[in-house]
Amino acid sequence: MELKTYPEGTPFTGTIGRTAGESDAAWPLPPRARAGAPNVLVLLLDDVGFAQLGCFGSDIRTPTFDRLAAGGLRYRDFHTTAICSPTRACLLTGRNHHSNGVGIIQEMATGFPGYNGMVPRENGFLSEMLLAEGYATLGIGKWHLTLASEYASGASKARWPLSRGFERFYGFIAGKTNQWVPTLVHDNHYVEPPRRPEEGYHLNADLADRAIEYLTDLRTIAPDKPFFMYYCLGAGHAPHHVEPEWIERYRGQFDLGWDRWREQVFARQLAMGIVPPGTKLSPRPQWVKAWDTLSADARRLYARQMEVYAAFLEQTDHHVGRVIDFLERLGELDNTLILLASDNGASAEGGEHGSFNENQFANRVEPTIEQNLARLDDWGSVRSFPNYSWGWAWAGNTPLRRWKRYLHQGGMSDPLIVHWPKGIAARGEVRGQYVHVVDVAPTILDALGLEAPAQLNGVAQRPLEGVSFAHTFDNATAPTRKQVQYYEMIASRALWADGWKAVVEQPQGEPLTDAILARQKWELYHVERDFSECDDLAEKHPEKLAELVERWWVEAGKYNVLPLDSRMQLRMGERKPGTAPSGNRYVYYPAGAPQFHYTAVDVKNRSHTITAEVEIPDDGAEGVLLAHGSWFAGYSLYVKDRRLTYVHNHLGLAEYRIDSTEDVPAGKTTLRFRFTRTGEHCGRGQLFVGERLVGEGEIPHTVPHVIETSGEGLCCGYDSGLPVTPDYRAPFRFTGRIERVVVEIDATPPADAEAQLRTALTDH
Repeated sequence: MELKTYPEGTPFTGTIGRTAGESDAAWPLPPRARAGAPNVLVLLLDDVGFAQLGCFGSDIRTPTFDRLAAGGLRYRDFHTTAICSPTRACLLTGRNHHSNGVGIIQEMATGFPGYNGMVPRENGFLSEMLLAEGYATLGIGKWHLTLASEYASGASKARWPLSRGFERFYGFIAGKTNQWVPTLVHDNHYVEPPRRPEEGYHLNADLADRAIEYLTDLRTIAPDKPFFMYYCLGAGHAPHHVEPEWIERYRGQFDLGWDRWREQVFARQLAMGIVPPGTKLSPRPQWVKAWDTLSADARRLYARQMEVYAAFLEQTDHHVGRVIDFLERLGELDNTLILLASDNGASAEGGEHGSFNENQFANRVEPTIEQNLARLDDWGSVRSFPNYSWGWAWAGNTPLRRWKRYLHQGGMSDPLIVHWPKGIAARGEVRGQYVHVVDVAPTILDALGLEAPAQLNGVAQRPLEGVSFAHTFDNATAPTRKQVQYYEMIASRALWADGWKAVVEQPQGEPLTDAILARQKWELYHVERDFSECDDLAEKHPEKLAELVERWWVEAGKYNVLPLDSRMQLRMGERKPGTAPSGNRYVYYPAGAPQFHYTAVDVKNRSHTITAEVEIPDDGAEGVLLAHGSWFAGYSLYVKDRRLTYVHNHLGLAEYRIDSTEDVPAGKTTLRFRFTRTGEHCGRGQLFVGERLVGEGEIPHTVPHVIETSGEGLCCGYDSGLPVTPDYRAPFRFTGRIERVVVEIDATPPADAEAQLRTALTDH
């Protein structure tokens, strides 16, 4: 007997009598997508440059991405916001980043409408829109659209994926994570990775496994229900982690150096039509040294860094390929609208020499060629947290001028591939229409034959601010429907209109005043003819420049861009909603989820006491009492071999250890560590059992500013992720009973603005 149904949320259409026999049942049903509606798969890479995919001219092997390009379209004039969180907010809502309140990464949110990090409900997510149209909505990988002060498990979930239209989520909430030992979230709670790195775990493989699992679960119960999968990789963001067998495939491939590599890529781009005829190869910035001037050691170091990065990207392509192959086995690849892009240009945050441990940069420790070479064999392994030299980031954006965070081409110019064989007749073609990431959501809705909703979940919706480019799918000569697009990033500004672009770069960290604004020199490029921005036309066409600059201020007022703020470092330090209350006493209980930067006690560069109230069984106990960080930086108070031990790991460069001179007794007792600051980032540590001093020693160097590299938060009763010290294997859970751990800190030292700036540069 066929079920009688009616649309959910509308009046009951059956009949109700005095008894069931006199009544007719009817079931409310949620919305259903139209028969044959295509699936949608958005694949978002991280920090992958314009020239780093094979189908965009690279010699890095990306067969899956190349296959999608060969079966679809490549857009060469696709643009993002130049940085992570803002790009993601634009993509998922179809509104500009400041309209979403995400004018900057979430860690730098401030209390202004364009920058508060709180995407309003009036700006519905694509996941919410498609869920209301009968789609299954699945989130995989990187999120980075939650306030950093809300990363903690006990914080509000209003800005976590399941609160914004995703039915399932598996990935990481913050801006980056360790590929070997990630800080994982499953739906609304933190989970440990299913395996350890020594057991063959890697995040890329895990994300592909989970994507296939989610699709398998869906097809088992709903064979015809279309899905929207938002699949965001941590690759190629630092850390560049990959198995050695992938790295070996690239040995020697980049010995020619970034200058020659760039020339070869550019030649392929011209031949492939990836860049327009007549495009010039932009000059090398003066701070990037010519490869031929480098020492043999420097060339060996930098070549290996690029080998690891290339291997990381190829391995990423391989695991994404597993998901694509699964769609093909399901018979659904041809009717899945796939959009593959990167969130910004290649990243130069590794600095001149690259970095074996990216956390050193945030703590004002400059890596040297010699230090990096000493660890070259471990580059890419679980013992590393690496990033490559800025020379390779510059080359990775060939033929463009700049890199991530900058508003010249290269910072906000990215590869875009669109693949949908059932909906697009063209194969392997290049499209030259101007497209911005804010146009992605309108394009998907247009391709699906859907209108943007006027109301969503009872909230009136703001109009979309992007425009569809679906009309270009089968028309290479169709003009873009884009008329104007503004840009702002950390007070740098740009505006594109009708093939012209005005841009001014604000030195990052430099104070901004009206007088400075008045003196700043804007540049002007006719990017329709000058793709790589080689010819500044500001002096030739001052009237055009003035027109575009004035238009920028109009757009800024329209989309909540003001006030301009170049204070990267101070923004990092500002209190955020959900930040732990200020005070000098923090209490932790065992087995809770990790606490992160904005909610964990900050013991850096201040005297403090850690007191654990414990009960030790007669046969002894061992394990972590309190730990924060990993073997890249951090501290741990633990019991091992019946002795109380404190270890301070100074950026992976040195380990300062204090051991008790006697066993921890059975029964109830207190185990305490006292740090007394004796100077800037140094002090003396003491261990106590009860009131008895049982160990002491000097700690000549403490982590000055940043402990967390990729989410290794503060843990009570265990050590998550990688251990602070190789003296134990994580999680090394305490086997006795912890009543609580109390941390008491002395007065807060003055903030180090430069260090906060460096933190900002690496945390997205």
